[in-house]
Amino acid sequence: MNKRILVVACTVGALTLTACGGAKDGGGSKNGEVTLKLVAADYGDKASNSSTAYWNDVAQRFTAANPKIKVDVQVINWNDIDAQVKTMIQSGNMPDVLQTGGYADKVADDLLYKTDEVLSESTRKNLIDSFAKAGEVDGTQYGIPFVSSARAFFYNKTLFTKAGITEAPKTWDELKAAAQKIKTKVPGVTPYALPLGPEEAQGESLIWDLGNGGGYTDAKGAYTLDAQANIGAFSWLKTNLVEPGLTYANPATTDRKTAFADFAAGKTAMLNGHPSLIQMSKDGKVDYGVAPIPGKSGALTSTLGVADWMMAFKDGGHKEEVRKFLDFAYSKENTLKFDETYNLMPVTKDTLQEMTANGKHKDLEPFFALLPNAVFYPLGDTTWDAVSAEIKKSGGTAVNDPAKVLGELQKKAEAAVADQ
Repeated sequence: MNKRILVVACTVGALTLTACGGAKDGGGSKNGEVTLKLVAADYGDKASNSSTAYWNDVAQRFTAANPKIKVDVQVINWNDIDAQVKTMIQSGNMPDVLQTGGYADKVADDLLYKTDEVLSESTRKNLIDSFAKAGEVDGTQYGIPFVSSARAFFYNKTLFTKAGITEAPKTWDELKAAAQKIKTKVPGVTPYALPLGPEEAQGESLIWDLGNGGGYTDAKGAYTLDAQANIGAFSWLKTNLVEPGLTYANPATTDRKTAFADFAAGKTAMLNGHPSLIQMSKDGKVDYGVAPIPGKSGALTSTLGVADWMMAFKDGGHKEEVRKFLDFAYSKENTLKFDETYNLMPVTKDTLQEMTANGKHKDLEPFFALLPNAVFYPLGDTTWDAVSAEIKKSGGTAVNDPAKVLGELQKKAEAAVADQ
C-alpha cells in the first residue's frame, strides 16, 4: 500500500472496542459470548453532560438486542485519549473499534479492517458521500466518519448597521470594503479577525487558499503549499488587510480562541468560525449572521470540513460483532441523539435530512448546506501531522513574506515525504 496518498477528512469524539482479556480467539469466547471494549472521547465539558451516559445507554440497548455481545464502555477526555490509545496499541491490547480525530497512522501500520468488512452496505450508503470518500486510503475506505463540523463566515449585524453595511460580503474586495467602513465608522473594533497563530494557522490558511483556487495538495495528493494560488492569497491578505490595519497587528501570534472571544464580546466584526461560535455569540448577546465564506471572485460553494473518525481493529478478530455494533451505533436514533446533545454536525444522510427538516436547528442550516461539498485537510497522509505542526509553527508569518515562508514550508513537507 502506498502510505503517502491517503485522502481523508477532519472533530469530535473517540471510541474504541477491544477484545477483553488475554488470548485472541477470532471472535469467540466463553459460552459463545464476546465482550467489546468501547473507548470514547468525552464531548462533554462537565460531569453532567459527559459522553459516558450516552455510550452506556447505547451499549445497554445493543446488548439487550444482542445478548451474546457485551460492550465495556470507557470514556477518555480529549487531552489524554491519543496517548492512552497509543499505549493500548504498544502493549498489544488493541481496541476492536476506535473513534478519534484521525486514522492514517493505523492504516499505515495495517491495523484496521476495511470499512466494507465492518459496516453493512445500507449503513455505508447512508454516509454523506464527501465524508465517506475522505475516509479512503488508495481508493479503499478505512475511516468511518462519526461527527463533523464545517466553517462559515460570521458577522456582527449591529456593527454592520452602524457602519452602513447592508449585507455580508461575498468577495474579498467586498470584505475589504466592509472592513474599511467598520474601521472608519466604528472605532475600537477589529474589522476582521485573522487568527493565524499556532492554534488555527492550518485552518485559516487553507480557507484563504481555497478562496483563491489553491489548497494544500494536488489531485494526486502531492503537497502544493507554495502554489502560486496560495502565495497570491497571502499576498492579498498582506496588502489588503494586514498592512492597512484592518485585522490584528500580528495575526501570526493570534489564536482562534482570542478571535472567537473577541467576536462573542462584540470586539470584532467578521471572522471565519465553526458552529461552537453560535452559542458563544448568543451568550455574549451578539446579533450575528452566518453566510458562505467570501472568496476572491465570489462566495465559496465549499468550505473547510472537519470530522472525527471511527475505525475497527483487526487484532481481536471480532469482525462480525463489530459490524453489528457499528450498524446499531450508526442508526438514526443514535446519531441524531449524539449530534443534538453536543450540537454537532451529522455525517449520515438520514440524520442530516432530519436535522435540516425538523425545525430545531435553524442556526445550523448554513452549515448543513455546506457539508456535502466540504474540503478536508490531507489527514490521511501519514506525513500530515508533521506538516501540520510546521504550518502551525510558522505558517502565519506568510502574511509578512508569502513566497519565502510558503517555499520553506513546501521544502519541509517534501522532506517529510522523503523520510517516511
